[in-house]
Formats: sequence, C-alpha cells, structure tokens
Amino acid sequence: MNRYQPEGRLLDTPENLRHMKDIRSLEQAAENGTILEARAILCDSQHNMVVDLGCMKGIIRREEGARGIAEGTVRDIALISRVGKPVSFVVREVTADRTGRPYALLSRRAVQDRCAAEQLAALRPGDVISARVTHLEPFGAFVDIGAGLPSMISIDAISVSRICHPRDRFSVDMDIMAVVRSVDGDGRIVLSHRELLGTWAQNAARFRPGETVAGTVRSVESYGIFVELAPNLAGLAEYREGVAVGSGASVFIKSIIPERMKVKLVLVDTFRAAPQPSVPEYFFRGEHMDRFVYSPPSCGRIIETVFG
Repeated sequence: MNRYQPEGRLLDTPENLRHMKDIRSLEQAAENGTILEARAILCDSQHNMVVDLGCMKGIIRREEGARGIAEGTVRDIALISRVGKPVSFVVREVTADRTGRPYALLSRRAVQDRCAAEQLAALRPGDVISARVTHLEPFGAFVDIGAGLPSMISIDAISVSRICHPRDRFSVDMDIMAVVRSVDGDGRIVLSHRELLGTWAQNAARFRPGETVAGTVRSVESYGIFVELAPNLAGLAEYREGVAVGSGASVFIKSIIPERMKVKLVLVDTFRAAPQPSVPEYFFRGEHMDRFVYSPPSCGRIIETVFG
C-alpha cells in the first residue's frame, strides 16, 4: 500500500489517535518523523492554520501549510479551503506560549515534499493509484493523490459515457481509483478514470436482449436518446418529446451488436434519477496497464488508450 494516502484516511486510525493522546506521544512522533492527521479548525488573517490535536492545539504556519506557498506557485486558497477538513503533518516541536500553555508546531509541507519525492516522482504512465475527490468543477474533478497534493481528471476522461458535470459520476470525499495518463516535465500528473471501468464487451456482457433495465438519460438528440446503462456503456433509443437529460429511464433492450458497438433500446418510461452517484465499480484491479482497448475485437473501429 502507498505510504502517502489522500488526506482523511489516517484521521480515525488507532495509531494516529494514539500519537495525539498526550504531550509525550506527540514528542515521540516528532522524534520519529511520524505522519499524523488532525482537523484544521481555523485559518487566521495571516493564513496560519490552527489544528485540533485533542491534547493541545497545533499551528501550521503559512509557509508550512502547502508545497509551493512560500515560492508563490500555489495560492493561499490551498490553505483556506482546508478549514474543517483533515490535514496531514509532521510535528516539528512541542513548545509553550507566553502563559505556559503547550502547543505544537507542525508542517504539512514537509509531508507533501516527502510524498512528491518518494512516491509521486516514481509514477509512470499506466500506473493505477488511489485518490480522493476534493472538489468538482464543470471541466473536471480535482483529487488528492497523496498528502493533499492535487491532480485533476478532466470531464472527458471520467467515463466513456458522456456526462454533463463530474457530479454525475463523483461526489466530494469519494474514494476512487485513477490511472496516470502522463507526467510532464514539471512533474505534473495528469489522470484518467475511464480505462478502469471496463471495455465495451465487459460492460455489454452484463445485459441481455429482451431485458428491461434502468439507466440514465445522458443526451437527447433529434435522432434519438442516449441512455447510459453503465458508466462505460450507453445505448440509443428512439426520440421522444419531454425527456430531460439526467432523468432516470427504464429501457427495453432490443439488440446488442458488438460488430457495430451498438445497443438498441426502447424507452419504456422516465423517472427522477438517484440524487447521489454511487462509488464506481472497477473492472481493472491491477497496479499498472500498458494499453486499454475499449472496442470489441469484432468491431472495425478501434478505440484505445496507449500509456507511455
């Protein structure tokens, strides 16, 4: 398992809680360079973070709050947005204020520097990693790939079935898997997700002609209505007025045609779709893929991703 996990995964673990039960435990964590997590409860006017350690408060000074803050390559929103959320850190020292009350000086940047050097620097295209969704924008999903370090999955790389917004597939704080699409010269990691959700044949094998199943309307065109049966599989039904994108749909499967990569449907009814997306189901469970071929062998059209 990767040593550096997305923030929030250590928070309630017995080991993490044990290290914050008293001053001596925190001092021991400082001596060993142990990575801990606690919740940020305040960001002051100078953008120093205050962290609730249970036995005392912790302070993460602005320049120690995130990798790139001191250099000006990362904006302070990276600090402000952590209030109320878990942050990773190492304890620099346990000291006392003017009244003698103990507090701990912490560094989140130190953990991020270690994560970047020891874990992210080793990533190559095709590597499969875990991530946690941090926020969603119309153009993509931002994710934490270790110790709060960010990456993004663009909307067109989330699934083969087209969606209007990443919230159609993900929710904030959802734990997902992703595959490294590329690593640029500056170490920026570009991710994809669709390759982990299975090929056309793998998804189509879950359905049979003659079945009536539930799906989601993803697109309404003059020539028909595209209904998603699974994140990497959609079928086409005849056009009908009054059908809204995003609504649920019950559909009768007329035929499944691998040679044309088509699923023909008959729209039976529409209904309100579930408000929250479910955690994705992954067909690929390995740690690395060199190539992903979505299209079935019998189809003349090849849809593939080659990593590296």
